[in-house]
Amino acid sequence: PVQILTYLDGTVKVEETELKPRVGFLYPVLTHNVSVLINATRERDSGQYMCTVNVVDDATSMGKNVAIINLTVLVPPAPPDCRMHGNPAVGANVTLSCTSKKGKPSPMYEWRRMAPTLQVFFPPAQDVARGTLKLTNLTLDMSGLYICMAENRAGSANCSIVLEV
Repeated sequence: PVQILTYLDGTVKVEETELKPRVGFLYPVLTHNVSVLINATRERDSGQYMCTVNVVDDATSMGKNVAIINLTVLVPPAPPDCRMHGNPAVGANVTLSCTSKKGKPSPMYEWRRMAPTLQVFFPPAQDVARGTLKLTNLTLDMSGLYICMAENRAGSANCSIVLEV
């Protein structure tokens, strides 16, 4: 463990870590609330944090002076990359793929075909975890704009691809 923040004898000290310019107590310490604020959180701030409170001459806090919390910093999906695999000829099969390089938790993917023929896809044609859409036995009227949405609890991003059969 690395010590980040200390309050001792009326003085707040922030240790030399990458958190130094972004961390501090949320309230004045003498209010007895030692909540910590981290500004501009980053994915690498995720981890386990421990708070230890030691009160001089307090014999009643035996074993109750430590709290541990796990912090998971959510990251919205990066704009995904849409690709087509296969030859888009009549009667052929193609797979559209959509992948996002970043996202925590891992994004789920949803493909849609846009106007003039709106269409939503379901498994097994669409794999929401892998971001793939399998189009089989292509016809001319399957041509159009296909949009993939990458989404998690932190946000969403999309990409598109034009299929010309």
